[in-house]
Amino acid sequence: MTSTDLARRVLTALIEAGVTEVVVCPGSRNAPLSFAAYDAAAAGLVRLHTRIDERAAGFLALGLTKNHRRAAVICTSGTGVANLHPAVLEAAHAGVDLVVVTADRPARLRGTSANQTTDQVGIFGPLVATQDATGGIDLITGSPVHLNVPLDEPLLPDDRWAPDVVPGEPVHRAVAASLTTLPVGPRTVVVAGDDAGPRARVLAEQAGWPLLAEPSSGSRTGDSAIRTYRLLLGSDLGERVERVVVCGHPTLSRPVSRLLGREDVEVVDIGGSWGAWSERPFPVDGRVIGGVGVDEPDDPTWLEDWREADRSVSRQLDALLAAERDLTPHEVAGTVARALPAGGLLVVGASSPIRDLDLMVPRYDVGARRKVIANRGLAGIDGTVSTAIGAALARSSTRSFALMGDVTFLHDANGLVIGPGEPVPDLTIVVVNDDGGSIFTMLEQGAPPYAEQYERLFGTPHHVDLAALCAATRTPHWRVGSLPELEQALASPNGGIEVVEVVVRRDNRRDLDERIRALRPSPGAG
Repeated sequence: MTSTDLARRVLTALIEAGVTEVVVCPGSRNAPLSFAAYDAAAAGLVRLHTRIDERAAGFLALGLTKNHRRAAVICTSGTGVANLHPAVLEAAHAGVDLVVVTADRPARLRGTSANQTTDQVGIFGPLVATQDATGGIDLITGSPVHLNVPLDEPLLPDDRWAPDVVPGEPVHRAVAASLTTLPVGPRTVVVAGDDAGPRARVLAEQAGWPLLAEPSSGSRTGDSAIRTYRLLLGSDLGERVERVVVCGHPTLSRPVSRLLGREDVEVVDIGGSWGAWSERPFPVDGRVIGGVGVDEPDDPTWLEDWREADRSVSRQLDALLAAERDLTPHEVAGTVARALPAGGLLVVGASSPIRDLDLMVPRYDVGARRKVIANRGLAGIDGTVSTAIGAALARSSTRSFALMGDVTFLHDANGLVIGPGEPVPDLTIVVVNDDGGSIFTMLEQGAPPYAEQYERLFGTPHHVDLAALCAATRTPHWRVGSLPELEQALASPNGGIEVVEVVVRRDNRRDLDERIRALRPSPGAG
């Protein structure tokens, strides 16, 4: 089989498996695959994207796939493959069925010092199975797939390909369905982590239990959602919890982690394993695969106690932030959350922004189709710009926002390098710029005894001119320093990708966080 024939066979398998988006990075060894992808796009079978940076390309494909448009990323051999590793690891730990297609040298050159030749079989580790594309291709999955394609010369086709392919739908391995009824009685809360989906909200509302939902859970809607849950877990209400029902992948909050680790709390896990691992990082007393419900609502007093306490702490939090002389990151997050219309998309960066959003996002209306996405598989800051662009390209949204810190933005500034004629979404990227990494000020290393080492090792000020950086890629940029300016910028999109830089302080972040964490319900509330 020639390399051209093999490449066309691979593209056929991708299309039949429901791949509709193909991201290609330039290279010589992957030329047969690139030509086949071009012809498939010309035939209207896939949408083609090209990127010069494999890491950005991988996260672009990840963002496309996270928003239900199955994507494949294609690259050449050598270090280009290694640069896909961060996106592949994120996909593996988040259970995203990303397809990675890597061109390889022919078998006769493996184990030699031939140019751009390394051991690509199993390069992504034991969490991702590698398939040799010269054998059978299995794309029925719920996790990443690595197709390694050994290609020999000649690498260029002699003709144009007219694909005769019937596009398919993504197929996942079947999981036996069942319905489990949970008894009421124990004081129960529902914890909804990343990608928990609406079933966490439905269960909480059926049972009358408080819903502690992370922003990217897909569950932060309805009357059971508790806005300030992580602050309330440090109050008497948290001590009274007897059972936790967990759905999705909870990663944001140390109070939630402590709750799940308590010996006096029963933990029921809905959905079983998450991503690449079969075990949770906390003890699980019961595991439910399939549907879950209750026969009757629980005592309404328990939920009302949480609601009353939430109203009290929410008022205190809003008053505390409003009293600050300078704009706070929490207010930025809240402003973005409120600006997100029904049918809108919000992609949130790791570190501080998603935690700030967690305290500030309102209870969205059920059915309003607001979608919040975050890379919580490994919760890294890398690839966030590209993930946001991919997610925005994949979804027909009324408005698309991304919220991230300055270090996260700089980490994937290459994501803004998009060639002429490439698909470009309408996306407003809000960058909260405190000139460094504020997340560490709230952790142990930010304590006063480590002040001498802190700024150099963790604060990492960079003094980058974001306006100049955006100008280099012809990306429109606005710099704002007040809430009215931010509200105006968010209300006046110009189309395409644009960056709104919001300047905030970092030197007071630890003190602000300590005052927020000290908030408790007013006497009598909860």
